[in-house]
Amino acid sequence: MAGRFFDSWQVGDRIAHEIRRTVTETDNLLFSVMTHNPQPLHIDVEAAKASEFGQILVNGTFTFALMVGLSVGDTTLGTLVANLGYDKLVMPNPVFLGDTLRATSEVTELKESKSRPGAGIVTFRHELINQRDAVVCQCLRMALIKKASA
Repeated sequence: MAGRFFDSWQVGDRIAHEIRRTVTETDNLLFSVMTHNPQPLHIDVEAAKASEFGQILVNGTFTFALMVGLSVGDTTLGTLVANLGYDKLVMPNPVFLGDTLRATSEVTELKESKSRPGAGIVTFRHELINQRDAVVCQCLRMALIKKASA
């Protein structure tokens, strides 16, 4: 399913995205290295074992990026003008190597754009959920989306 135009969204629309992703050691290591994040909890097995978690924690910015990425195909693919911002980002539970994650999205607000008559602002509440049904990441994303009529 391609992204939807602003006109086709309604507050309360909810999507359980079909694509799931199992996080690998390579995902976590490459993302941490590419973003220059030397946090030992992400890249040092011995340091992570000595932590309260007892194992490697997946980089939180990878977790956030994956959540948004899993949503794109069903929400904004081909209809996005720009992401305007993210708000209320929380990570209530840790992500570990081998966790399989799935995302959901819900429309919480629709607003006409004052500066762009051919687009509107959709606010999505994205959640990322692990195989134990625990929410591991959540945020609001404000996206400027084209109108079909434009």
